Amino acid sequence: MYFALRLVASVAICLSAAAAHAETDFESCPQFFAQGAIPQARSTENLKPRALCFEAFAVLHSGTTKTPIYVAERLNSAQVAAAQNEGRAHKFFADARLPRAERAELDDYEGSGYDRGHMAPAGDMPNATAMAQSFSLANVVPQTPKNNRKSWAGIEKATRKYVRRAKGDVYVITGPVFGSTPPAAIGPDQVWVPQYLFKLVYDTATHRAWVHWIENSDSAHPGLPISYRELVKRTGVEFLPGVALAE
Repeated sequence: MYFALRLVASVAICLSAAAAHAETDFESCPQFFAQGAIPQARSTENLKPRALCFEAFAVLHSGTTKTPIYVAERLNSAQVAAAQNEGRAHKFFADARLPRAERAELDDYEGSGYDRGHMAPAGDMPNATAMAQSFSLANVVPQTPKNNRKSWAGIEKATRKYVRRAKGDVYVITGPVFGSTPPAAIGPDQVWVPQYLFKLVYDTATHRAWVHWIENSDSAHPGLPISYRELVKRTGVEFLPGVALAE
């Protein structure tokens, strides 16, 4: 494929090293993964993965990229309804649970030309605690401004609209994909800039899964979703291992 090999190398590297740790590290928040299934990859390399549990989402963070590797959520209509009435926080912060050498800081983004793009959106957060936690830089990637505020925001809104109609839980896994080696980076801590972003949506009632995939650029526009199998092919990662999906 036109970019598959490069993407497989980058995402599989990020996730494979994390897989062994994540199975135990996410023991305190398995509810964010369908059937407790932690994403699995084929290759191996150490990107300093750390599992972080929050009230409304879970993050597998890389101390090398200084970004999430992926962020997992479990959404339902009641949670999305509650989130509609929750006031938005605006205070980003460096996550103190991460070692200083493995995390992004506020000044990495200042003057960079990139937004601090949420992976678990603030608009999904059902209460004040969850809202505040979503502004952890562990939940953020460098994202081009128009992409973050328009194209990507549209994907997030479409996902919430779907969840409001869903009959059960909907699991969402969101993350960055780094294309070139070494990738572009910002700030004194060299926070990696994604080339693409994806949002995987899995509906437990219908057993259907689909994926929003978009380039991290201001000129990018959302296209038709790709299939779960296409995401696996592009990334080399089984995000829903053991989960039976409808054809």
